[in-house]
Amino acid sequence: MMHSILHNKSRKLLIIIFWIIVWEILSLVINQEIYLPSPFSAFEALLSLLKSKDTYITIFYSSYRTLAGFFVSCAVGIVMGYICGVNKLFYDLFNPLIAIIRTVPVMSIIIIAIMWFKDTNVPIFVAFLMCFPIIWTNTVSGIKSTDIKLLQMCKIYNIKKVRVIKSVYFYSALPYIKASMISALGIGWKVTSAAEVLSLPKYSIGSYLYDSKVYLEIPDLFAWTVIIIFLSHIFEIALKKIFKSRNYD
Repeated sequence: MMHSILHNKSRKLLIIIFWIIVWEILSLVINQEIYLPSPFSAFEALLSLLKSKDTYITIFYSSYRTLAGFFVSCAVGIVMGYICGVNKLFYDLFNPLIAIIRTVPVMSIIIIAIMWFKDTNVPIFVAFLMCFPIIWTNTVSGIKSTDIKLLQMCKIYNIKKVRVIKSVYFYSALPYIKASMISALGIGWKVTSAAEVLSLPKYSIGSYLYDSKVYLEIPDLFAWTVIIIFLSHIFEIALKKIFKSRNYD
């Protein structure tokens, strides 16, 4: 088993090295750092950022905005998903709204949010609105996948509705909710960064991305992008570990 784990890790490392080499070759072919900096330049910029105190303050605030929008979307999405999953009238009322939210371009939502909220709240609202349909849809799907025979048995034995929701619907919807939360968290990071680029709140990764573009500091742009990818990956791993530790897998 240990040999298999080491083999998998070595394979992943080789894949990463392969793509770094491809990146280096492309940067040499293009030979224009303004379009594609070398891996060395990006890594050097990353090290420089990691030495700055402001980088960690920025990561904290951007993480806060992402997680705030994510957790609000989870709370509202799960509750509304349960209600709409067990009540067809509520489902028919909310389904068109969810379909509209899902199809509206992210940039349109960000611009509208800028008109409505303070710059620091724009990314939170956008993250919420983009994650909410994913949570809601999967929760409804989980509720509707509940075993009909199990529900009929609960009805025969006059089991209270609250207990049916807690013991039957909950465990039926749980795998769907878990999958949607993992997916929504990744999307949350993307849309939060995009919202920060346009709203430019203080201490935000998006504002640094914007500055990198304005001042043509392309290695910094790549370095901040690496940080976003890393943070998204770390939070996703943490969420999966929480599910596993609580036997939600």
